[in-house]
Amino acid sequence: MEEELLLDLRKRKRMLSNRESARRSRMRKQQHSENLVSQAAQLREANRRISAQVRMIAERCGRVEAENRVIRTQAMELAERLRSVSSLLRLMEAVEISDPILNPWQLPFPAPPIKASADVFQW
Repeated sequence: MEEELLLDLRKRKRMLSNRESARRSRMRKQQHSENLVSQAAQLREANRRISAQVRMIAERCGRVEAENRVIRTQAMELAERLRSVSSLLRLMEAVEISDPILNPWQLPFPAPPIKASADVFQW
């Protein structure tokens, strides 16, 4: 009988220990679940911020690409104008024009020197 009481006492201690262990396990599981929910919310927020940044960068990239296309077009136009002006300049340098009216940037006579008096710079 004493053995039965001893066995019964051990059985109850084991049951209480198992219940306490199960309670701690449920609490750990609950805490882990709450942590996962919190982490998921943080990750969703981080994902939202990153997505917004990606959209902004994509928009900027699109604007820069458009600007680059405009600049490339302008560069090609300017290069073509430079080729045309250079070609025209080569033609003009190759042909000797003796008439001063047809060649206005060259004076038909030497320019007289400009003489300044000493008091020109005094106010």
